Amino acid sequence: MGKQLGIDLGTANVLVFVRGRGIVINEPSVVAISARDGRVRAVGLEARNMLGREPRETIEVVRPMRDGVIADYVVTQEMLRYFINKAVGRFSLTRPDVMLCVPAGVTGVERRAVRDAALHAGARRAYLISEPLAAAIGARVPVADPSGNLIIDIGGGTTEVAVISLNACVVAKSIRVGGNKFDEAIANYIKRKYNLRIGERTAEEVKIAIGSAMPLDDDVVMEVRGRDEVAGLPRTIRIHGNEVVDAITEPLEAVIGAVRAVLEETPPELSSDIIDKGMILTGGGALLRGLSDLLTEVTGVPCYVADDPLSAVAIGTGLALEYFDILRDSLEEP
Repeated sequence: MGKQLGIDLGTANVLVFVRGRGIVINEPSVVAISARDGRVRAVGLEARNMLGREPRETIEVVRPMRDGVIADYVVTQEMLRYFINKAVGRFSLTRPDVMLCVPAGVTGVERRAVRDAALHAGARRAYLISEPLAAAIGARVPVADPSGNLIIDIGGGTTEVAVISLNACVVAKSIRVGGNKFDEAIANYIKRKYNLRIGERTAEEVKIAIGSAMPLDDDVVMEVRGRDEVAGLPRTIRIHGNEVVDAITEPLEAVIGAVRAVLEETPPELSSDIIDKGMILTGGGALLRGLSDLLTEVTGVPCYVADDPLSAVAIGTGLALEYFDILRDSLEEP
């Protein structure tokens, strides 16, 4: 039997789950391309290390996924080929079956693009699973029960909010706001307030180091280096954690709005289940300090972070292949 792979094809990272082995790849979804002949020079971590530092005349570093969907089909296909070969071995005799997750709100054209990219990248068969369903399975939520479970998956490009019951999404909302929008908001805030331009990697480092969804009692400070917009020279500033809270208010409000919208549309029977069980946070955005407390405060429903929020979608995508017969009706087959 050929290998079976579950792939979380994210805007920020690609995670590959191999059945029987667990997660074997966790690398940034970044590709470095030769500007002269379009040849792929590097993929993943190696390409990310070039981001913002590449000589534009010879190398172009791109993120082929944007807002949870394929922005550059050819580059995504090459990236998938690289990760599939790395997971199964370049000289594998049989092609693998691949399960990929897609945001709940994508169009039929976008779904077809993901499946076709996987097939052209070397998959024998490619199946699609809704991202919130994969996140719920990966977070070990009992999705098969006739009971409401609310999942909030905050990825790099999208936030997925869904109520899941009987192996399917009953109510779902997908917004194109995620970790990347938090990074943009931090970079724009520092540029506006301090006239300092910083790169997306630096903005992400600030978010991880001192970012918070709610004001902190013990304010933390971090040094940030960038280019002065006025003088054009390198400069270092000190930024406080509570400034980051102010900076990311707008994308946080969009996430809160999506959660409220789903709660308002949830059938009453499932609403009572959610009040008892609470909401589950997954994805990289779940690691933002104070986010679960903020969501509990604004909705009145308890909110918990999954045990392994970063890997939940990839694990769920892989497990979906193991329980394929049970989940068949919820999956899109080729």
